[in-house]
Amino acid sequence: MNPTDPPMASVSSASPARPPSDVERRAARQNARRALAVLAIAAALAAAFVYFHLGRFLSLDELQAQRQALAALRAAHPWAFALAYFSAYVVVAGLSLPGALVMTLAGGALFGLVWGTLLVSFASTAGACLAFLASRFVLRGWLEARYGQALRAIDTGVARDGAFYLFSLRLIPVFPFFVVNLLFGLTPLRLRTYAWVSQLGMLPATLLYVNAGTQLARLHSLHGILSPALLASLALLGVFPLGARKSLDMLQARRVYRPYVRPRAFDRNLIVIGAGAAGLVASYIAAALKAKVTLIEGQRMGGDCLNTGCVPSKALIRSARYASQLRRAAEYGFVDVQGRPDFARVMERVAGVVRAVAPHDSVERYTALGVEVLMGRARLVDPWTVEVRTPDGGTRRLSARSLVIATGAETFVPPIPGLQEAGYLTSDTLWSLRELPRRLVVLGGGPIGCELTQAFARLGARVTQVEMLPRLLPREDPEVSALVAEKFRAEGVDLRIGTQAKAVWVENGTKFLVCAADGREERIAFDHLLVAVGRRARLTGYGLEELGVRCGKTLEVNAFMQTNFPNIYACGDVASPYQFTHVGAHTAWYAAINALFGPWLALRGGRFKADFSVIPWTTFTEPEVARVGLNETEAREKNIPYEAVRYELAELDRAIAEGETEGFVKVLTAPGRDRVLGATIVGAQAGELIAEFVLAMRQRIGLNKLLGTIHVYPTLAEANKYAAGLWRQAHRPEKILALLERFHRFRRGAPSAARRERAP
Repeated sequence: MNPTDPPMASVSSASPARPPSDVERRAARQNARRALAVLAIAAALAAAFVYFHLGRFLSLDELQAQRQALAALRAAHPWAFALAYFSAYVVVAGLSLPGALVMTLAGGALFGLVWGTLLVSFASTAGACLAFLASRFVLRGWLEARYGQALRAIDTGVARDGAFYLFSLRLIPVFPFFVVNLLFGLTPLRLRTYAWVSQLGMLPATLLYVNAGTQLARLHSLHGILSPALLASLALLGVFPLGARKSLDMLQARRVYRPYVRPRAFDRNLIVIGAGAAGLVASYIAAALKAKVTLIEGQRMGGDCLNTGCVPSKALIRSARYASQLRRAAEYGFVDVQGRPDFARVMERVAGVVRAVAPHDSVERYTALGVEVLMGRARLVDPWTVEVRTPDGGTRRLSARSLVIATGAETFVPPIPGLQEAGYLTSDTLWSLRELPRRLVVLGGGPIGCELTQAFARLGARVTQVEMLPRLLPREDPEVSALVAEKFRAEGVDLRIGTQAKAVWVENGTKFLVCAADGREERIAFDHLLVAVGRRARLTGYGLEELGVRCGKTLEVNAFMQTNFPNIYACGDVASPYQFTHVGAHTAWYAAINALFGPWLALRGGRFKADFSVIPWTTFTEPEVARVGLNETEAREKNIPYEAVRYELAELDRAIAEGETEGFVKVLTAPGRDRVLGATIVGAQAGELIAEFVLAMRQRIGLNKLLGTIHVYPTLAEANKYAAGLWRQAHRPEKILALLERFHRFRRGAPSAARRERAP
């Protein structure tokens, strides 16, 4: 293929989200009709208001002119007049018509301060609720359909602080109340909450205007009601809820700190517990900013990533890939190529890779960077003090203004009967193996389980992979799981999908895993069983429970990576929703900066909130599976509309030349737009290729700009550009192209179709 050629037409074009069912379509049509009916009624009432010049009755001059007549009518029919006034006020407020202010003044003039305040207060709340409901009914569904992902972040904030913000806005009468009604109708705030908060929030302004109405005879202008000083006072009153929230936070902080005595001075600015990826980054940032920081590690520098995770697993995968390539030598024109993996030497190479990388995370390096490194077991004594038990049996106590917990995660081992007695391996312990397991059972079909399954199978083990769910890699799209499963089966892996491990037996020296699938039990013999069903945060043994630091599956932190103790922060696997090394480093920056400068940042407008909006990851099987943002499965589950383009690597020149044609690039975009919602890449070097889409999402670069970016030919990265080209083809401006066709025909002097038909 020439580098200027367009993507092949065989690649799939834009795909919609899951088509709605008949019931859903009928419900959508009914909702649309109801929304149109509400809009029609509101429009008719507003038009009548304008057509009959009803606004003239809601002016200050008209109110003063008719005050005596209205007072007489009220005296003659007090209850009917009050009901009519209340109803008219609800209609004006519900339709967001101008005149609510004059009607409030009329309430004071006609009913007095007490009764006027009661009527206006409840009528304005009822009208506000009507506008709130109308906005929600007419617009909320449409907004969710178009901007569902963006709305979720707003909805989360409203669920947490919506009442406070609503109260603040209601206290400031210069902010149009009808705008508040319409905007909050687009949020998930409950009607009951909206009603009582509005009732309380509007009460001060209601009292002010009703009281002014009692003095209507002396009122010559609406501008005379509010002086600049009074406006400033009301604005300050509007800030009260936010101040109250801050005060509440301070009271909560005082409550958690009450049992402890805060030191008058501190030995250090920051103590970081845990020298994995997150802890190393946090301590490095603190040292780079000239803070005095101590890093405490109880086992090995570099944490799981260096010693038992990312580094050794990728070294093992590289050796396994080489073994696979040797078997494919004939595909590349070689004969008589032989090679048998020596598992002991493979594992020695893995250990050598770890030793080669270790200096990057060593005590010596971080000491040279300005970090004090202590080896020992850390335990929190109080919110500022850490006791360290050193390897020689001694103890030291250190204090710091802020602490960062970065203790990582550990392998989760399910409570399977007989497992402990029979023995098992995990991704933490398998690296001591020097003899290849003849029969290996891998329990788990997630990323770790899949990577190790393929690696051991390629090195010569007979591998059986057991996964309880109906497919491998359940977070990915079904076709991704199917492609990986097909590859595994082709390489000799015995896949047991939808199979639940029930027990482990040892019989006559042979170990068996008892499984259940489709209502039937079966036994799988094995020499080693590798548990890879997930990891959990490492929370125990650090004094967190005794101190009262809140935790669930992970440490509970806010957007600033801050625990319920304001000076204790957390980052990495112990606190992050994503257990990836790169996310650990990402959260470490927020934890370190907020821990060092939190109070000062708050004074200057706010601390830094951790951003999890664009998180990429890769599963290092062959083919590799890389993803960022949404995939189709998630988009359907969340009811987010999307379009999808898919480019097959089998059409890419470089992939053909490399003999690596398995896989595809799939990009999800917002309907009708080139904004990237997510991307999945399956194939060789997918983890490298995904970076372009991470950048596109992070910097809001659309597919049109990606298509206009020059990519080197021939490279695998061209697949990203061709996927963007497919999107462009699916959104061609057909009308403009038809006009251009006619223009070029005119330029050639060729007759039009109509002229050709009339020609003899």
